[in-house]
Amino acid sequence: MEMLLSSLAILGGFLLLIWSADRFVLGASGIALNSGVSPLVIGLTIVGFGTSAPEMIVSGVAAYQGTPNLAVGNALGSNITNIALVLGITALVTPLMVDSKILKREYPIMFMIMILAWGLLWDGELSHSDGYILIAGMFALMIFITLMGLREKKQLNTKDPLDEEFNEEIPRDMATSTAFLWLFIGLAILLLSSRMLIWGAVNIAHAFQISDLVIGLTIVAIGTSLPELAASITSALKGEHEIAIGNIIGSNMFNLLGVLGIPGIMTGALFGSSIKLDPSVLSRDYPVMMVLSVMLFVFAYGFKGKGRLNRLEGGVLLMCYIGYMIVIYQQST
Repeated sequence: MEMLLSSLAILGGFLLLIWSADRFVLGASGIALNSGVSPLVIGLTIVGFGTSAPEMIVSGVAAYQGTPNLAVGNALGSNITNIALVLGITALVTPLMVDSKILKREYPIMFMIMILAWGLLWDGELSHSDGYILIAGMFALMIFITLMGLREKKQLNTKDPLDEEFNEEIPRDMATSTAFLWLFIGLAILLLSSRMLIWGAVNIAHAFQISDLVIGLTIVAIGTSLPELAASITSALKGEHEIAIGNIIGSNMFNLLGVLGIPGIMTGALFGSSIKLDPSVLSRDYPVMMVLSVMLFVFAYGFKGKGRLNRLEGGVLLMCYIGYMIVIYQQST
């Protein structure tokens, strides 16, 4: 009976996470637009932050409930899932073109963030101070990307493809009171659904004697990446390839900075200790994430013009994900 309830809690938590994250972004975008913020700024900050909201909330709840390695697994597993599973499936559905100069600038930034996080985790711990560094980096990233995007747009006096696509996606004609209501409802249900998800995931992990890290890397990571999968496929089918790939790059940067930073801060504040990382984080999971990121760079970056992620490359990414899941299964059993 308890296993059934745990499974239902995971399923219900995932469904509510997806819905509430969408409502949260809708409300925040509506408030920002009514305040005079441009669609480009909203897209690069609120939408990018919002797609990582499920991971961030789950990470915070996991740390609060004393399972910080689940939070670490969620952060790394979501990045692996975003690149190999989400972009792999999306590219199989329709090849993706990459033309935005903003996205091309974000690739090296993503690698810099990976190197920063690697350096902080190299000692086998995620400390209180590490968490503050990562969170500070997240806010610095939001400011930097926004300022650079606006400056480039002003200098060229042209619209970036990403700007045009965000302009079409941002909700209009929404009253500020309605936007605040959706923001509040979205945040409240994000918290509730995260608690449901963590409760069910931890129960199943203990029942099958699986580590919290593995649960975070697999079940939780896949579930919290469902919004990115839905957004990427929908955007690609609409021909909005910039948003499809931009969501993934932005989400991965926020995952490393915010989703890793939150449990570091909370564990230090609540329990006065650092998070002791499972050894496989540095020997298996982080290297896999970095290799997949390099593959994405090689596949999608346009060295001589427009970049393109075709079906063959999407299939390669998807096969890498399946292979990674097999390795985790074998090692965990």
